[in-house]
Amino acid sequence: MKLNFSGLRALVTGAGKGIGRDTVKALHASGAKVVAVTRTNADLVSLAKECPGIEPVCVDLGDWEATEKALGGIGPVDLLVNNAAIVISQPFLEATKEAFDRSFHVNLRSVLQVSQMVAKGMIDRGVAGSIVNVSSMVAYVTFPGLANYCSTKGAMTMLTKAMAMELGPHKVDRVNSVNPTVVLTDMGKKVTEDAEFARKLKERHPLRKFAEVEDVVNSILFLLSDSSASTSGSGILVDAGYLAS
Repeated sequence: MKLNFSGLRALVTGAGKGIGRDTVKALHASGAKVVAVTRTNADLVSLAKECPGIEPVCVDLGDWEATEKALGGIGPVDLLVNNAAIVISQPFLEATKEAFDRSFHVNLRSVLQVSQMVAKGMIDRGVAGSIVNVSSMVAYVTFPGLANYCSTKGAMTMLTKAMAMELGPHKVDRVNSVNPTVVLTDMGKKVTEDAEFARKLKERHPLRKFAEVEDVVNSILFLLSDSSASTSGSGILVDAGYLAS
């Protein structure tokens, strides 16, 4: 997708690997100035070599105070991609408080916190911007052992809608989500470690495949761009037809 983000400043969380990393690279290649946020410094070092000029920020977004310190003075942001997430696989009856809290702090609470920072800046500047929350098709369907993760993504669906409803009247913010099926990043591979489960799951997809990282990134770029100027409070399913099955 050929889009021009020259003159715009983007912030991408979960930028060290997978979807977040490729989103940073695509935005950088499209002319945006990019703030790349992740908790693993080594990932930022290698990413900065691939994308000279990015602004790296190393912080654990599950830590509210550390995030406030790291991003509270981040400056003007036009485009925000909330991509940071973790998967802690536990059967429902064995789910722990620690895993539940950690999942919601990283996957959902950080979206609230970072989006508040960015949206307030957009409103103060009176500049139109776009926020994309990277969700999942498990916002609508669930998989075994993913009660915590699925719950965070289901909640993200309503948070996206609430943000769109409340920020829209300021005429500066659009908020949407992308909801992919399994993407074979490091995180996605955890879901498909069981080869037989992975085979059956792929067969449930009408297109008989999982999503490629590029497919998700293209949807993110579309929602960030003026090409989706009348789209807000929505989610793009990048699920190879899974929910249709």
